[in-house]
Amino acid sequence: MINWQYFPKSDKIPSHLKEVVEVFENEAEKIDSENYQFSSDEVLSYLRSGLESINYEVERSKKRVDKIQVPVLFGRNGKLDKYFEADGLNEEFKTVLEVEAGRAVANYQFLKDLFQASVMHDIEYLVIAVRNIYKSGKDFEKVISFLNTLYTSDRLKLPLSGILIIGY
Repeated sequence: MINWQYFPKSDKIPSHLKEVVEVFENEAEKIDSENYQFSSDEVLSYLRSGLESINYEVERSKKRVDKIQVPVLFGRNGKLDKYFEADGLNEEFKTVLEVEAGRAVANYQFLKDLFQASVMHDIEYLVIAVRNIYKSGKDFEKVISFLNTLYTSDRLKLPLSGILIIGY
C-alpha cells in the first residue's frame, strides 16, 4: 500500500507531485515494504520508466556518468563549485526525488535529503520515498511525525515550496 503526505498540510498537493504518487501506486505490489526488503536502487529500477514518462531524469547506476548532479554553488566564471546528487530530477517543476530504504530513519537519511534539497539551486519541491515498514519500525510514520513537528513549530523556515513523503 502506498501512503503519502504533502507538506505544508495547508496546501493541496500540486498535480505534478500527484503524478509521482501515481507512479508509486502503479508499482505498489512490486515494491511493498511489508513483503519485500529491496534496496533503494532496486525500488528505483521498478519506478524508472514511470518517472521518465513524467519527465524525470532518473539515476541509472552508481557510475559517475549515470548520476544526477544538482548544482549548489557556483565558482569563478560560473563554474560549478559544489553539487549534490539526486535519484531523480524534474527540471520543469524544480523537483528532486530521493528513494530511501533501510537507512531512511535509522541513519536520518531523510534529514540529509531535506538539507541537500534546501540548498540546491533552483529547486522548489522535494519528494522523499521511504519504506512503510523497516524491520519492526514504521519509517513512514516516523518521518511524517518529524515533519509535522517541523511545520507546526514554525521556527524553521524552509526555502522549499513543498515536501512530499511517500511510504511504499
